[in-house]
Amino acid sequence: MAVVDVRNLDGKTVGQVDLADDVFAARVNPHVLHETVRHYLASQRAGTHKTKAKGEVSGAGRKLWKQKGTGRARIGSIRSPLWRHGGTVHGPVPRKYGYRLPRKMFLGALRSALSAKFADNKLFVVEDWQLDSHKTKPFRQALTRLDEASRSLLLVDANENVNLERASRNIEGVKLVRSTAIQPYDLLRHEALVLSREAAEKLSRGLSEMEEPGGDSQTVQIANAAKSEKSAAKHVAKPEHAKHKAKPAAKKHAKKAEKKPAAKKHAKAKPKSKKDKE
Repeated sequence: MAVVDVRNLDGKTVGQVDLADDVFAARVNPHVLHETVRHYLASQRAGTHKTKAKGEVSGAGRKLWKQKGTGRARIGSIRSPLWRHGGTVHGPVPRKYGYRLPRKMFLGALRSALSAKFADNKLFVVEDWQLDSHKTKPFRQALTRLDEASRSLLLVDANENVNLERASRNIEGVKLVRSTAIQPYDLLRHEALVLSREAAEKLSRGLSEMEEPGGDSQTVQIANAAKSEKSAAKHVAKPEHAKHKAKPAAKKHAKKAEKKPAAKKHAKAKPKSKKDKE
């Protein structure tokens, strides 16, 4: 287990916390980190760029001069892309640059980024973010006591904290995010990571539980066992339902068979031929 010292806002060590090795001591995968950062930056693009095509610029649609006999190049419209103030050919149009990233790749990048911070001794855990006021100056001093060397810090908290949000939003190089909204891009962009004890435990427990089936996580094995029991119960119950459904269907067919000969009795009698009348 990865062990990290827990400090208070005064910079004193008050305990230790055990974190999962598969989350905070995993192998760093640079390729996955690159793909995740590329996906994040692409999704942040607004995509509102737009240029006017030939049919959107102002200008009359008449032919400026006749096709032949003038000695000039033939022209059909003043809005031609070859002319000044004409339309743009194949220009950008509004679109979305975001694309789908596999969930396993995102989780792997998150584990790699957290492990890189732990390996570089740039991961700090505080007991809690209880602040007496929303003032920036005392909070800046508390961050300095935690880490004096780093110029940029990423703060992670598990719950909503109004004083923490107001005290940190005016400090350059400091960003506050929730534990459920943490991104590998933010982890790589900031030099140090400061987690609350609750946020660190949630990340350690949540990311380790998302391992693939067959891993070392006991919770995944329990979940798979529960799923298999449910599926087995469904397969056993199917024949019983099929039997109950088959009975009314058989009755319907029996009723139809009974009605058929009755319908023949009410059939119209055929007229007698001339020989029968004689």
